[in-house]
Amino acid sequence: MSFRLRAAHLDDLEHLYEMAKLTGGGFTNLPADRAALTRKLERADQAFSRTDDELGDDQFTLVLENMETGQVRGTCQIFSQVGQQWPFYSYRLNTLTQHSQELDRTVRAELLSLVTDLEGSSEVGGLFLHPGERAGGHGLLLARSRYLFIAMHRARFADRILAELRGVIDDRGGSPFWDGVAGRFFGMTFQEADYFNATNGNQFIADLMPKHPVYVEMLSDEARKVIGVPHPSGRAAMRMLENEGFAAEGYVDIFDGGPTMTARTDNVKSISSARPARVVDTDLDIGEKALIAAGAFGGFKSAYGMRDFGDDDTVSIDRISAEALEVSVGDTVWSVGR
Repeated sequence: MSFRLRAAHLDDLEHLYEMAKLTGGGFTNLPADRAALTRKLERADQAFSRTDDELGDDQFTLVLENMETGQVRGTCQIFSQVGQQWPFYSYRLNTLTQHSQELDRTVRAELLSLVTDLEGSSEVGGLFLHPGERAGGHGLLLARSRYLFIAMHRARFADRILAELRGVIDDRGGSPFWDGVAGRFFGMTFQEADYFNATNGNQFIADLMPKHPVYVEMLSDEARKVIGVPHPSGRAAMRMLENEGFAAEGYVDIFDGGPTMTARTDNVKSISSARPARVVDTDLDIGEKALIAAGAFGGFKSAYGMRDFGDDDTVSIDRISAEALEVSVGDTVWSVGR
């Protein structure tokens, strides 16, 4: 089967809604709500339609398409700048050291402080792959295609980039971190808060969340154990982010305590090594395995293929990827080694 990633449009609504019902909660960027998904797709259409090279408040949604059946089997999102419509909150985990001369004792306490340090960063998020397609490198295609899109439209993104990983969710669909921290002040379950955030934004956090630091030692064992820990299904995603140059720097999600990874945009491996070239042949038989992309904004497409660079920034690619990307001799493609 041939798969490609492409820009999402409004007629992908039902596909996304069906996938959203499979997430199991804690997945803010893909709510199982048609109205919220419609707003996301409308916002994505606006972002794809704006073709100037200025940093704005854009959300780009991409979908993984089975080219044989036309089915959408995965999705991911890119945000040009977080914290523009409402504050982008995180908890920052830091340490307070205190010393008593009388007791000759030093005490170090870990604190969770509510911050907006990451405001203005770009974000890669919303990655979800249909359970039936979690093999064959499709997750890597979804993840790395976002970086090719950023490289191809670099002026539309910030100099710092982040990725939030879903935190630990228990068997009943709740969050030990939420129950131990924010849930004590909001009078609502994690599922209720998560759904409200996905459909209405997180201004209610600003309105009701205590602004004072939280001492980690005062939390329950269940809450402490999951701070900065990704959901088991997100461990592979965390490794992929680390391979791209992202690092966990003490920021965690205010809802489920999952880690927030950050990097300098130009230092992300798949962005810094992305290379444009003019196609001179589309019948390559043997070449380097690569992720190849073409098309600007709403015409963006990416797929696995083969490449062989020539002189003067030219490249030969295989027929299957050329068909998936709808490119021919003379067109420009961007690629990164697989």
